[in-house]
Amino acid sequence: MTPRIRIVCALIWLTLLTGCPKPLEPPKPTMPGATVDADSITFPQDSPQLTTLRTTNVVPERESRVRINGRTAWDETLTTRITSPLAGRVFSVSALAGAAVKRGQTLAVVSSPEFGQSQADARRAENDLQFAERNLARSRELHQAGVIPLKDLQASENDLARARTERERTSAKERLYGGAGTIDQQYRIVAPIDGVIVQRQVAVGQEVRPDQSADQPLFVISNPTRLWVLLDVPEVLTREIQIGEEVRIAVPALPGELFSAKVDYVADFIDPQTRTVRARAVVDNRDRRLKAEMYITGDVEIPPSSALKVPSTAIYLMGDSYYAFVEESRGRFVRRALKAEEGTLGSMRVTSGLKADESVVADGALLLQQMLNQKATSPRKSAAADTK
Repeated sequence: MTPRIRIVCALIWLTLLTGCPKPLEPPKPTMPGATVDADSITFPQDSPQLTTLRTTNVVPERESRVRINGRTAWDETLTTRITSPLAGRVFSVSALAGAAVKRGQTLAVVSSPEFGQSQADARRAENDLQFAERNLARSRELHQAGVIPLKDLQASENDLARARTERERTSAKERLYGGAGTIDQQYRIVAPIDGVIVQRQVAVGQEVRPDQSADQPLFVISNPTRLWVLLDVPEVLTREIQIGEEVRIAVPALPGELFSAKVDYVADFIDPQTRTVRARAVVDNRDRRLKAEMYITGDVEIPPSSALKVPSTAIYLMGDSYYAFVEESRGRFVRRALKAEEGTLGSMRVTSGLKADESVVADGALLLQQMLNQKATSPRKSAAADTK
């Protein structure tokens, strides 16, 4: 290739390089025609974005109820947890879970050498007492005959007093364990109250000890026809829950059914971890539909207030504050700070920041907040680009 041809080819190549336009960057997606200010967004009347936003009216809270989470539990005033006060091996079990029992009924028998020792001590104390009584009678006769001095008679009286005290002590211990007259080492576990065996964790041949955990009793006896409802009341609602107040109980496992309970206890302290107050209600469970340890939700009626009611989707939390977008006019939405708390299922109670009959965005509030965020960051991006 001649030098002239090479020069021509280079010129053509340079022309092609300088003549090609630079590729255009794809435009960033924006909301068409939307005007975004610090706390407001305005759409044109014919903007398609308006179809994605659903609004609803703010209404007064006609139903003055709040929803509180909790669980059911055995009524501790009708419940006893039975463990063995003596070490030994389970010899027999005569009670099954779900069986109704009477006070004093034998539930299980434990073969316990420790109990046999208590029985033997009681028999020995009884024999010692009888011997001390005979010895005192003989000492009195000898003292009257002048054979023994007074101090020997007094020693016999003292021996009788000690024997009588020891007999009372060992007999009381034997009665505490329900001992019989014969030494059989068979300790009988009996029901201390009437009720139903709602839990059994004992079997024949099992070793039992008095130091076993109280969380693992051998038997639990209760009256399942009445249960406790333990409620975790938020700190902001503590003054609304009063003793004697009625609570409507709903159980996820029994959809469509409501149970009535009555508050009989409200704690005087707040749990520092959950910031809730423990309240307790009593529910009638004669049909035994409710079971212990069920998760429940309780609707509690509170005094009428000036609170307003909106769907929970209309309010969002940003930082430590609640916000909602209010539709001031067709296509114009203004962000407003609120004071709110959880209401009944699917709603929020607004105590400040809204007025009745105002319209708020129920679906799409987070989208509007994203537009405000983009507006807040765009000036900084432009300023950074200008400095380059």
